[in-house]
Amino acid sequence: MTAGFRIFERTRKAAAADVEKFAAIPVANISDSMSRLTAAGARLRPLHRGSKLAGAAITVRSRPGDNLMVHKALDLAEPGDIVVVDAGGDMSNAIIGELMVAHAIQRKLGGIVIDGAVRDLDAIRAGSFPVFAAGVTHRGPYKDGPGEINVPIAIDGMVVRPGDLMVGDSDGLLCVPLEDLAEVYAAAKAKNDAEAAQMAAIAAGRSDRAWVDAALVRLQCEFVKARA
Repeated sequence: MTAGFRIFERTRKAAAADVEKFAAIPVANISDSMSRLTAAGARLRPLHRGSKLAGAAITVRSRPGDNLMVHKALDLAEPGDIVVVDAGGDMSNAIIGELMVAHAIQRKLGGIVIDGAVRDLDAIRAGSFPVFAAGVTHRGPYKDGPGEINVPIAIDGMVVRPGDLMVGDSDGLLCVPLEDLAEVYAAAKAKNDAEAAQMAAIAAGRSDRAWVDAALVRLQCEFVKARA
């Protein structure tokens, strides 16, 4: 095999039922349920019009500015999959544009994540197909390789392995490891339900704020009275 220029078969994948469950929970609540330690960084923003991203990852490690292996990943990906590309965060050349997004939509994929730049922003913004990227440039990509498909990648310290669950909304992106899905979902669902109850209490004017003063006392905050 040629290290750095190879395509692996994906042998693990988040189930459709898990994707559907996580899609109903805000990314912030999932993140809180993972100890707030996992994130793809604030640079990666949704560029599309409003829809949630959720699906199993097919991963790509590409040479900065080159999208040959991204094209192949789009052909290999299954309906609902999220193509997640580690392009090194480079902004010199766009990795995808309107044509590749149209191909992904035609193949019924779940979204594209680019740790790098895209182009044809107006077309992406006009549609609801989920596209997250770190930036935009008009300069097009090269198609020479090398790169790898279905290998572990990292985006700002967030490790993504083939088949892991990707979720994204206006707050950003998150990867939930396949082996942690059940535990994280239970915690995120409980947090989401608790926040819904809290919102109802706020709306009814009966939100309990005693915890604020209790925390200040516990942390030994000094209360200073004004002098006469």
